[in-house]
Amino acid sequence: MDTTIRVLVVNVNTSFYRIDRYKLGDFFGPVDLGLHLSGKHNSLNIGTGLFAGSILPGSNRLIFSGFSPCWGGFFISSMGGAGLEFNNLGINMLAIVGKASTPSILYLNRNHGEEIQVEIYPVNTSKIWDKEKKGVYALMEYTFSKYASSYESKPRILVTGPAAAETDMGAICSVPIQDNKLTNVDTWSGRGGFGSKLYGEHGIAAVIYGGTHLEEDFRDRSVADQWFKDKYNQILAVKDFEATTKYRFDPKFQTGGTFGVNYTNVSGKLIAFNYKSIYYDENKRLELHKKLILDHYLKQFNEETIQTKQQKTCGEPCSAVCKKMNGKYKKDYEPYQTLGPLCGIFDQRAAEKLVNYADTLGFDAISVGGVLSWLLECVDDGLLTTEEVGISKKPKFSPAEFDVISDSNHNAEIGIELLDSIIQKRGILNLSEGARKFGRKLSRSKGKEILDKFVYVAFARKGWMVPNQYWTPGVLSPMAIMGKYYMYYGNEFLQPRDLGRLAAERFQSELVMDNLGVCRFHRGWAEEMLPVIVEKIYGLKDKFLHNISMTASRINSRNASIFWESERNLDFITTFLKRKIEIDKDTDPELKSWLEKFENNKFEAGLDFWYEIHKGIQESLKEF
Repeated sequence: MDTTIRVLVVNVNTSFYRIDRYKLGDFFGPVDLGLHLSGKHNSLNIGTGLFAGSILPGSNRLIFSGFSPCWGGFFISSMGGAGLEFNNLGINMLAIVGKASTPSILYLNRNHGEEIQVEIYPVNTSKIWDKEKKGVYALMEYTFSKYASSYESKPRILVTGPAAAETDMGAICSVPIQDNKLTNVDTWSGRGGFGSKLYGEHGIAAVIYGGTHLEEDFRDRSVADQWFKDKYNQILAVKDFEATTKYRFDPKFQTGGTFGVNYTNVSGKLIAFNYKSIYYDENKRLELHKKLILDHYLKQFNEETIQTKQQKTCGEPCSAVCKKMNGKYKKDYEPYQTLGPLCGIFDQRAAEKLVNYADTLGFDAISVGGVLSWLLECVDDGLLTTEEVGISKKPKFSPAEFDVISDSNHNAEIGIELLDSIIQKRGILNLSEGARKFGRKLSRSKGKEILDKFVYVAFARKGWMVPNQYWTPGVLSPMAIMGKYYMYYGNEFLQPRDLGRLAAERFQSELVMDNLGVCRFHRGWAEEMLPVIVEKIYGLKDKFLHNISMTASRINSRNASIFWESERNLDFITTFLKRKIEIDKDTDPELKSWLEKFENNKFEAGLDFWYEIHKGIQESLKEF
């Protein structure tokens, strides 16, 4: 098999391109090589892993890497299924450097082993984004109708939206193409704002790619089955089916997908109304969960999506069928959490309306959901006026006498107005340099109470990230990459230094999958078996694992995490500790000691807690 990683480097300013080759063993995939290229060129790197196109399920993720405009450091994002068509280009990675002189579409095509065709076509994004079918979907339709017919086999399209032009949290959207038609199954590279990087730093609004180049990919199922029998006493398909139960359908909960399983399990750990729920007593949270989630939000999902078996894949053959649909709407937990309960929305129709509009504008839904919920609370509390943020009315932002349908719809309508305000920079809303810098500016003129309501992880001078939606200290860890699952987010209490060590372990395990382009939903076998498969095919397991350790260390060497700036971050930790004692009946004396410290002086305790996590990370990810 080919022992080099082939990178197409395209300077979109000059249209010059070349293919560079890197020896397998020096680098292994789109993360370690992406880190190298980012340091060299500040490029946006897009690529697949070694097993793209193989029989291994989940092996066709498209991995994006580079220095994030939102986070401020090196970041990694991934998109399901989009690696299948990329593999037909006969390369492993694309590195975009330079900036096009006008917004453009990057066209990549390769037919029957010929040289890759690279073209850059100007496009009037503002005109296309404003069409009746707006934003990313309008640009998708335009690119498809204009260029797809020139491909012998189906291509794939990556597009950006207005959020990429006006903010640092613009995402990249794609959909599978079937029967020569665009489908409704959105797949996203959202976290990290790589849409803003692609459009703002490189001037590329869309990329269309594909071809007929065929690799001799690993396809010997009998050989793979034997490897899995040796390890698990199960063939590959059976082990994978077992490992992806949560994402397909879990009979224990009679639901499936991240939305169904997480909302079934969350119970008194529910996060709602911009995290104000952490201050409620447990009975109030349980009542909220039953009345608004179990009896309505989740019930709608189960009846409309699970019972009707509306489930799709991201575009590659996969037993997980994790894309839970309701017509054109795809239901994932975190977007429907940040733009759902976090924004005071507990009805599917209302959430669909808001999530779809955020998607249409090309936002990272998780990031913008955290920003909207923060702004909604500030307006509700009178810290900001409706005129200042360009909306027509105040939200209903309390569970007291909350009408699940009408009040959810009310808040969704305000959320849509806020999204337009962000794009149009109405009133005081200018998020072009990020929500954290905007919040700091507000706190200087209006008081720190505004910033203290914004829950985010801070990095370097301007970097920020809305955390993953779990009420546990791990999501606020001072890791070099946050907002993904490169940290430990279990619910148990851990000494903060131990939490840091586990976060570092999780970081390296996630790198194993991302650097080989494999979906984390298959981690039940992938974390253990991928190094084994690297050994079986390439004889490089030890070198691969050493490379993972070194890559983690090198990413961590740029770790510029900042101590929690928002008081609500401190309260997030304090209330977690308190709940572990009062509700979970955890009798660990160290837990009690930490809670006493936080209740006595939460700033001092928070500083100690944060630095203890940091110590665990640093001692685990040191190079020597």
